[in-house]
Amino acid sequence: MVDAARARKLADRIQRIVAEMLERRVKDPRLGFVTVTDARLTNDLRDATVFYTVFGSDEEKAGTAAALESAKGIIRTEVGRQTGLRHTPSLTFKSDDVQRNAEHIESLLAQARMSDAEVARAASGATPAGEPDPYKAPRQPEDEEE
Repeated sequence: MVDAARARKLADRIQRIVAEMLERRVKDPRLGFVTVTDARLTNDLRDATVFYTVFGSDEEKAGTAAALESAKGIIRTEVGRQTGLRHTPSLTFKSDDVQRNAEHIESLLAQARMSDAEVARAASGATPAGEPDPYKAPRQPEDEEE
């Protein structure tokens, strides 16, 4: 087992290496507009999961996933060369759902705004159910009012 801080530093290093490889060395035409969002490394440094997002249609996303799988070997070789680890971690590419989650949250917020506006419209013409001022200044007992 390795210190968690060291694993995090190596994961950050792997993220940068993979991003540079995708930008400069991998020339697959199926590779779309890819952003490497995160990398996570197991504590035994054997497996690395690289998260990525792709802007585009579902076809472009599928093509990018296939391009990443086919380039996995050269990317792993470069990761091993640049990190200097005894055992180069195996790479797993996983699509990050950040964009889809953000769109879902935006739609929920829009629904909440519409609901709030509807409640505000209904409350604009409303009047209190009881007396207009239930907290009148000191009340006089009924028998003293004569």
